[in-house]
Amino acid sequence: MKFGTHVSIAGGIDQAPSRAHGLGCECFQLFTRSPRGGQPPKLTTDLVKNFKAECKKYKLSDYYIHAPYFINFGSSNKRIYHGSIAVVRQELERGSQIGAKCIMTHLGSAKDMGLKKALTQTITGLSKVLADYKGKTKLLIENSAGSGKIMGDSFEDIAHILKNIPRGVGVCLDTTHAFVSGYDLRTVASVKKTLAEFDQAIGLAKLKLLHGNDSEVPLNARVDRHENIGQGKIGREGFTTLVKNNKLRRVNMIVETPSGEGKIDARVKDIKLLKKLRNHE
Repeated sequence: MKFGTHVSIAGGIDQAPSRAHGLGCECFQLFTRSPRGGQPPKLTTDLVKNFKAECKKYKLSDYYIHAPYFINFGSSNKRIYHGSIAVVRQELERGSQIGAKCIMTHLGSAKDMGLKKALTQTITGLSKVLADYKGKTKLLIENSAGSGKIMGDSFEDIAHILKNIPRGVGVCLDTTHAFVSGYDLRTVASVKKTLAEFDQAIGLAKLKLLHGNDSEVPLNARVDRHENIGQGKIGREGFTTLVKNNKLRRVNMIVETPSGEGKIDARVKDIKLLKKLRNHE
């Protein structure tokens, strides 16, 4: 298991690898465009070449793209729905250009049409995203925190989607989202139980990335509030158990924890702690 965090592309996508290295990352996550909308910056031949050279320089072979926040496959607004299809497909193509392993996306909200119809529309939308796609970057569905009518908070809903779209799509499991949706990750026993539930519903072979975030709020709170590793309601035992699980040893972890703490970036501390837990210190 490698550890990393989300890094900025300010000044150009080729600036991301050095930032990741400076934070102690062994892998990293980025946006290739503004997460809130607008046209994406062009990935010119020189820019892609420089990006890949920087990744090679810092020995960062595993990097991931997060899709924009506005994606909503459950929207009754056709502009939003078809725009979501177009943007996720575009991000897959952009990921293939830069050599990203995967892109992960949230599914959106079922508030417009109810869960059953929204899941059906999501299946159609994701199938359109993947139609005739020949790139190497894989698509991942990220589980949600379950607030409101957001789709993808249960393993069963994600499994239903995966069974009805083209093969090859995987899952990014966010620990905070899972925890606040009712999947306990605080102890050795609860981690074992939750992973067994995931395996039964979806299959651990489809788990391709972890978003490692502690939770500011309690189990099943249905509110998305990230906390730094070991300082929240999941706690150190839960993360120690995840990091040392042999079934997850090839699944990398990206932290999306709060940063700050004066002059010290708290994410640097989170990455250092996770490395320490992995190395059994």
